[in-house]
Amino acid sequence: MCGINGIFAYDRAAPGVDTAELLRTREYMAARGPDGAGEWWSADRRVGLGHRRLAIIDPTPDGAQPMATADGRLWITFNGEIYNYVELRNELLAQGVVFRSHSDTEVLLCLYRRDGAEMVNRLRGMFAFAIWDETEHALFLARDPYGIKPLYYAAQNGVFRFASQVKALLAGGAISREVEPAGVTGFLLWGSVPEPCTIYRDIRALPAGSTLRATASGVEPPRRYWDLGEVVARSIEAAKVVPLGSEIDYLREVLLDSVRAHLVADVPVGAFLSAGLDSSTIVGLARELSSAPIETMTLTTDEFRGTRNDEAPLAVEIAHHLDVHHHLRSMSIQQFEAELPAFLSAMDQPTIDGLNTWLVSKATAETGLKVALSGLGGDELFGGYPTFRSIPRMVERWGALNRVPIVGRLFCGLYSSVITRYTSADPKYAGLLRYGGTFRGAYMIERGVVRPWELSRVLNHDFLAEGMKRLGDELGDAFAPGVNGFAKVSILESSRYMRNQLLRDSDWAGMAHSLEIRVPLVDSVVIEKLAGLAAAGRFQYGKAMLPATLTNGLPSALANRPKTGFTVPLWQWLRKSPAIGDWKRVKFLRRPNVHDYSRWAYTLLASAPETAVFLKG
Repeated sequence: MCGINGIFAYDRAAPGVDTAELLRTREYMAARGPDGAGEWWSADRRVGLGHRRLAIIDPTPDGAQPMATADGRLWITFNGEIYNYVELRNELLAQGVVFRSHSDTEVLLCLYRRDGAEMVNRLRGMFAFAIWDETEHALFLARDPYGIKPLYYAAQNGVFRFASQVKALLAGGAISREVEPAGVTGFLLWGSVPEPCTIYRDIRALPAGSTLRATASGVEPPRRYWDLGEVVARSIEAAKVVPLGSEIDYLREVLLDSVRAHLVADVPVGAFLSAGLDSSTIVGLARELSSAPIETMTLTTDEFRGTRNDEAPLAVEIAHHLDVHHHLRSMSIQQFEAELPAFLSAMDQPTIDGLNTWLVSKATAETGLKVALSGLGGDELFGGYPTFRSIPRMVERWGALNRVPIVGRLFCGLYSSVITRYTSADPKYAGLLRYGGTFRGAYMIERGVVRPWELSRVLNHDFLAEGMKRLGDELGDAFAPGVNGFAKVSILESSRYMRNQLLRDSDWAGMAHSLEIRVPLVDSVVIEKLAGLAAAGRFQYGKAMLPATLTNGLPSALANRPKTGFTVPLWQWLRKSPAIGDWKRVKFLRRPNVHDYSRWAYTLLASAPETAVFLKG
């Protein structure tokens, strides 16, 4: 896991690469790669690649980057892990390829030389990389199917720049900090900035499962090579050949295979352990595959102690049951306030859900670990969220009325301006007649942070209008044929909440502490094999089937514990801490029926001068 960056002055009229800019961008990402730094320049100084290294696989100098083929034709800077690199390496060895290292990085170079852009279809892992081809004078970028690893770019005035973080590109000093209205509007709608937007106009995210090519002729549009909706549709068909009654054995086989792949490393691998089925199962499978106890970490808070939200007592019991070396850390509001400046500074783009990951990553890194497994992705795959039940019901109930737009608009205006103002009614229901009849619309009602009809109460009018226009049609309802209601919710949760928020947070919050977070349930092979069975209801009890995949199961108390999620008492801290009280200036946000995530989203934008100017209050 690393930080990567590069500059390509593709237009001959543009000046060559600024050495200082490339190094400023690279050094902003020092925490992503404390084990080493490197750079490479083309002979004409029109291409520069940078790299910060966190050594996980082949930590010797042979694995240093940027790395080249023996003849110097191809150069790569790579962030991530390729879990099937040993199999690919053996395949290439059988074809006569000679390797100079034992790294997955060199495998990427040799695979690209053989297969070109199609090489991405052979990769299992989390990755973002750039390969420069001296012969073709072309730069090739790729990002993993789910978008676990980020990759951002800017193309302006004949110069193409890329990096692992938005703020790293800004640190280079050549890119404008002009705010992207669609990024801000999208963040308030969803709690995260929807890709390919970022919070800045000139910086874009390479979409998940996409590649991009830049040459002297210019920058080609991103090309998608992996589409979640299409994969889920194929998985539904493939599930029909899995024999009835074999579901648990099949599930165990698939999960064991993924966990085994995610344990590949030349350094110790630990894990986050909450009192949830996802992380407990991942830790249990990892323990079965490990010859010695692994290190696990649970985070709790003073406010949660003794309440139903306190995961610590059950996590300790699970750790004992699984025979792992467990660490337990507690956090107070005073410690939170002390951490807040560093947290906000490290946050790469606004997000309402990164604080918990930041805190547990910090605690885990302090144990000396470089790698931690996470149970992220289980809810999206197995239907663990309430949205899997509420959204299909909402669509069925309100679909007919949504076909009369004027009724929806009138009801929304009346409900939001009168009913929610003078009663404790939940403001999200204002949109039922307008949005509740489509899956994407219903998802927005259930998952929205500041909903479309509320945005004018926190954002300036002209900025909001431009943001909505540039954001485009976010409420379209197109899905691949044959995808049922369960699968549609799974796709929405995976592509919106998980990709744009949870995975992005895992990257920047983990890497801020030089910790690589691996997610065995967010894996292209896993989704291809399990999504169809889950959508067909073959995992009858959803995540409750997970403990059955373990040889010794899990403590019975875990099955009876209500779902709480991996979180911190943000709602209490918002009220008590003056450091995050900006939301109190806005009358709308002071209403008792406004969700605290709306307040937190406003607070995050208010903390940054470039976005604060567009807020009301």
